[in-house]
Amino acid sequence: MPTRRWIAHLDMDAFYASVELLRYPELMGQAVVIGGSKRHQPLLLADGTRRFATLDGYAGRGVITTATYAARDLGVHSGMGLMKAALRAPQAVLLPVDFEQYRAYSRRFKAAVAELAPVIEDRGIDEIYIDLSEQPGAQDAIAHDPHGGVRALALDLKNNVRRATGLSCSIGVTPNKLLSKIASDLDKPNGLTLLTLDDLAERIWPLPVRKVNGIGPKAGAKLSTLGIETIGQLAAQDRASLIQQFGLSYGAWLFDASHGIDDRPVITHSEPVSMSRETTFERDLHALRDKTALTAIFTQLANQVASDLQRKGYVGRTIGIKLRFEDFKTVTRDLTVAQPTADASVIRQAAGSCLKRVDLARRIRLLGIRVGALQRSTGPAA
Repeated sequence: MPTRRWIAHLDMDAFYASVELLRYPELMGQAVVIGGSKRHQPLLLADGTRRFATLDGYAGRGVITTATYAARDLGVHSGMGLMKAALRAPQAVLLPVDFEQYRAYSRRFKAAVAELAPVIEDRGIDEIYIDLSEQPGAQDAIAHDPHGGVRALALDLKNNVRRATGLSCSIGVTPNKLLSKIASDLDKPNGLTLLTLDDLAERIWPLPVRKVNGIGPKAGAKLSTLGIETIGQLAAQDRASLIQQFGLSYGAWLFDASHGIDDRPVITHSEPVSMSRETTFERDLHALRDKTALTAIFTQLANQVASDLQRKGYVGRTIGIKLRFEDFKTVTRDLTVAQPTADASVIRQAAGSCLKRVDLARRIRLLGIRVGALQRSTGPAA
């Protein structure tokens, strides 16, 4: 009997917010948004309780990184401007982001998964794909459940993540990555959704086309003009008409995706192309009047990128900067250094040279430093 393909997509539930709730359990069940700055750090009072900032009266350009499910019920969500969110949920608690803490929990949950199922594709800080096909027991039927073996494996993964982190996750298990990505979102939070191709009509086809990873805003809008709103309506189109409307490659992919066809493997390792750090300011900064603050931030970004490179064992030759101005125009500049490096001072100096090639008459709202053309380090950073 051929091995049935089982691919899992594991997505941590409201990851950043959930990590913060471990730190501040008194906020459990409340509307909480993550996206504030250091000035929104909770204050520890004399009686041992904490005073939390709220969205009420928020002024600034910050955006929500993530929100608890209670906050989402009030109509606020990741990517929304904090000022807009303040109008919808003024009493929601506002916490600053703490990426170091989130990265630590990310490493912890991935290690917990790897203990049980090592064939993992890392898709970011809070999600992974896992190939369960060859795992012992994955092909077993249990009692009246023909897919009970792989269902039990997925439950073991969820429990191991919970034990290692105290956090919940949602897992979708299907024959491929495309369907598993959709399935992991169907029963959030703390969901476990197992689907086969036989479940397409009931569970997948009624969903909006934008639920398919790879159908973005432009394609979604064009499909809408054609009267195609759901995945089922997309599946009802013939391949030739989709190719005519969207081109050979994308049109054929749309047809296959709507029918749950996806043969992509789980890729266990891929080398990064570049590493970068950037920050968006709460107010626009001027190159001259805010020179001291900008210089400190620029140096900090160089140090952070260097630390990332050294920790992960890479050096790079292409060093660049990214600036976004008050009019939202973005510019980049880069240069190539003689020797691959992960040294903060070299990165800072090269980035500074790039900065001199930019007209800094406009106020700056975002600043970033990037190191590319990466290769594995063979010794001490140059």
